[in-house]
This record gives sequence, structure tokens and C-alpha cells, in this order.
Amino acid sequence: MQLYPMTINGANLLNQELERLKQIERPKVIQAIAEARSHGDLSENAEYDAAKNKQSFIEGRITELEHKLSHAQIIDPSKIENDGRIIFGAIVELFDLETEKTVTYQIVGDDESDIKIGKISVNSPVARSLIGKEIGSIVEVKTPSGIKEYEVIDFKF
Repeated sequence: MQLYPMTINGANLLNQELERLKQIERPKVIQAIAEARSHGDLSENAEYDAAKNKQSFIEGRITELEHKLSHAQIIDPSKIENDGRIIFGAIVELFDLETEKTVTYQIVGDDESDIKIGKISVNSPVARSLIGKEIGSIVEVKTPSGIKEYEVIDFKF
């Protein structure tokens, strides 16, 4: 059985999406299907086809979210003894040795990751390189453009 690691916030966001799909989106699409049916011949009814496609997407996403949440491994990093090493959920401040700029990332689950807001997947090359490192460590990350080097400045939870 595959477990899906996620932060408490990540689990809350998935639960919110699930509830929105069940309470708002599902009833809206059912209403759209009923309305499209009332227009007559379904074989040439584009509204009906679009509503059925949307219903299929919604039901698929509901199933996916229920599966992930039922197999979630919700991790609260503040309750894990980490002996001064970076672990899942950490917010890590790094110094890019090439560009001499500071970047900050939080290591999160796959469904939570969004590089635009500094959240990287625990399965990303950067996160895999950071796990287990300490402040002051130099981390090498293999990227498509070559190896990048970072110095771990600080981390927190």
C-alpha cells in the first residue's frame, strides 16, 4: 500500500477540495445534465456531452482525493525529533553558491508542491539532497543544466 506523505496543511487543503467537489461542483453538474436532457435529443446535444465530461472529471478527482486521504501519512515535523537535521516539512533557507542569492523552500508532499510559493516535493532532486543535512552543509543538486551547489543557512518548522 502506497502512503502519501503530506503536511497537516496539505491534508486540510485536500479535504477542502474534496468537500467543495462533493457539496458544490457535483450538484452543479447534476443540474447541468438535467437541464441539457430537457433540451431533447441527446445524440446532438453539446451541452449534455460537456456536462457529462465535467461530471466524469469531478467523479474521478473525488475518487483520487478519497484514495490519497485514506492513505495519507500526515507528518507534523514539530513532533519529530530531528537532532538538528533537515526533515520533511522543514522550511529551509539556502544560499545559491553560483548566483549568490538566498532561496527558501519548504519540503512538502507531492500534492502540496508549488515552486512559485517555495514549496518543493519531498521527491524532487533538491529536497532529496537536503534531507538529513545540517546547517552549514554544502548540498550538490543534479539539474538538467548541470550541478547546482547550495549552502544550508538555516531551517525551521
